[in-house]
Amino acid sequence: MSKLLLMLCCTAFVLVVSTMPAYAGIAPHKHEKHASKERLKDGVYQARDAHHHENGEHNVEFDHEAIIGNVKEAQEFDTLSPEESKKRLAILIRLMDLNNDEYIDRHELKAWILRSFKKLAEEEAADRFEEIDQDSDDQVTWKEYLQDVYAMEDENYKKELIDFDSYDEEQKMIKDDKEMFQAADLNNDGMLNSDEFVLFQNPEEHPQMLPLVLEHTMRDKDTNRDGKIDFKEYVGETADHHDKEWLISEKEHFDKDFDTNSDGVLSGNEVLSWVVPSNDVVATDEVDHLFVATDEDHDDRLSYYEILNNYDTFVGSEATDYGDHLQNIHHLADEL
Repeated sequence: MSKLLLMLCCTAFVLVVSTMPAYAGIAPHKHEKHASKERLKDGVYQARDAHHHENGEHNVEFDHEAIIGNVKEAQEFDTLSPEESKKRLAILIRLMDLNNDEYIDRHELKAWILRSFKKLAEEEAADRFEEIDQDSDDQVTWKEYLQDVYAMEDENYKKELIDFDSYDEEQKMIKDDKEMFQAADLNNDGMLNSDEFVLFQNPEEHPQMLPLVLEHTMRDKDTNRDGKIDFKEYVGETADHHDKEWLISEKEHFDKDFDTNSDGVLSGNEVLSWVVPSNDVVATDEVDHLFVATDEDHDDRLSYYEILNNYDTFVGSEATDYGDHLQNIHHLADEL
């Protein structure tokens, strides 16, 4: 065996082992401080498709999760043979097909994707709930949350006695979190059960939590305290790091997409439309993407055959994963 071939084989083995999908329950969870803010960027909640495109490339994992509705199961699909992957996908297709006509239309696919988004949010919340529930009593207390996220036993400020503007950033986050915690505590027992924790973890996806989301946004973004968000407040300090073209683009976005009454400022539902992404819009975009990729006869509906024939677009499999490894090996060989 030549030295080059030996190197390639060793490298291939390392690549396969190091990039194998993690099985449910084994993959380490990366804990981030201020976990309730993980989906926030510059005060705006990230849409479900925030990672659909990464570094200019399409992220197929988003498509798979949008169909399967569970991150762990999507990872499991990556370990299946193409035959088993298609077999399981066929079961999902029949569930999508609401009128049993053996075609999936846009409405059916969108309804399924919205269902998946809900399940993904519940899965995410369940994982965090298990991490925070230190005594495993199926309840999360405020103290447990403080210990897990902020590494403290209790708030280090006097509630309601200090003007909000004097808080430092962490104290502001604690105040916001406690208000959100109390709003999610529907039975007012001072703890969150698993259902209530879903509201706390993803408040932007639940109508009963939106008034508080709006209140927090105004408190954070309405710097002149006039009850409205003008364009300067809309772009915030981010504007200092961008050029004139970016500002012009953002102004057009502000005027056309959010300022629906054209009064030059955002208020009420206009603010919510800015900070809270619409799962409905994201689902529609995903449907469009999947139809463009797989509607082979362009009849604006997907047959069972078209979906199964493009199974790797909808779900992963061992073959898809293996193809990635081969591509990595080929690139390495070219470099050598």
